[in-house]
Amino acid sequence: MSTSRVIVVGGGYAGVMAANRLLTGKDVEVALVNPRPTFVDRIRLHQLVGGSAPAVRPYAEVLNERVRLVVDTVESIDAGARTVTLGTGVEQGYDYLIYAVGSRSAHLGVPGASEHTFPLAELEQAERLRTRLAELPMDAPVTVVGGGPTGIEISGELAEAERRVTLVTGRLGAVLSERGRRSTASALRSLGVTLLDGATVAEVEERAVRLGDGTRLSSAVTIWTTGFATPDLAATSGLATDAAGRLLTDETLTSISDPRILAAGDAADPSAQPLRMSCQAAIPLGLQAAETVLSRLADRRPRAIDSGFNAVCLSVGRTRGIFQPTHADDSARSWDVPGRPGAWVKESICRAVAWGLTVEARHPGRMMWTHDRSRADRVVQARADQTEAA
Repeated sequence: MSTSRVIVVGGGYAGVMAANRLLTGKDVEVALVNPRPTFVDRIRLHQLVGGSAPAVRPYAEVLNERVRLVVDTVESIDAGARTVTLGTGVEQGYDYLIYAVGSRSAHLGVPGASEHTFPLAELEQAERLRTRLAELPMDAPVTVVGGGPTGIEISGELAEAERRVTLVTGRLGAVLSERGRRSTASALRSLGVTLLDGATVAEVEERAVRLGDGTRLSSAVTIWTTGFATPDLAATSGLATDAAGRLLTDETLTSISDPRILAAGDAADPSAQPLRMSCQAAIPLGLQAAETVLSRLADRRPRAIDSGFNAVCLSVGRTRGIFQPTHADDSARSWDVPGRPGAWVKESICRAVAWGLTVEARHPGRMMWTHDRSRADRVVQARADQTEAA
């Protein structure tokens, strides 16, 4: 039997899980292409900025030794020839490709945002922000734009370090219940964060932020945590993508443009019903993309994805946090665990993520995921709604 070559593009949570799970197949050769030689534990980037924890670890800890790590970028994908061209100019062929390039910040067309803000979606951005903060006095005003998980966590991290932080958001903690939003707002304010909930940013200047109502905030450094998109590799390679750059796929995570290309993690948009960009979604999507490849290699019918959510967990500084249970469809339940217990649960989950990566690396096929059996019904309903609207 000939060996099947699978290239995984991207070495984040989804890519690492996919690469390791592929090793459960027979005669499968796996290469993972990533621009960095170390794994980035993205859920700890705010801690890297604040100096409370590192956010990188060796790939030897999270990748099985049988996965070939290629430290390079992928410049283009030729679906017809089944090759990728690397940044070094080398071409590599594949039988299947898993597209797991992750996500990056998007400035949403706000004037001055691309020139004058510090995003926090990638390792290099976190390191740049940390360096900039080290150059500033502790009382220099810091503005965080975006009240999602990243904005909340970096605000809490810096405020606990006695930075002057203002958080500007249209809606704080939109993924949380109303009770969870109140708990989070209270925790931020107790750390000294000035919370502008229900505000919009009209323009970012070099040392100021102008709000939609005309208010001008002095800002020595402006951190941008709202709006995410994926790299344009798929689109520039001629593959169908959505408006955010995610690869359009069917419910088996197979590209609608080519049956030998699959997507996982933040870069996947199955049936125009993508899961929320998150570590919690990336890990099972990586596993399920690999299972689709393995099913096709074994002449089995691939299963539709059934990834679900079970919670949102946030840290607000090192001693406060919130654990917000959710339904499988990512809607918040009515209760939460705030304060010190919430912080303990959040840290336990972060450690569990790292543990899960190492378990799958050492014992491919071991990890499972939270299931959402109602996803199929929601996709069918969404298609019916789209047809009716048309």
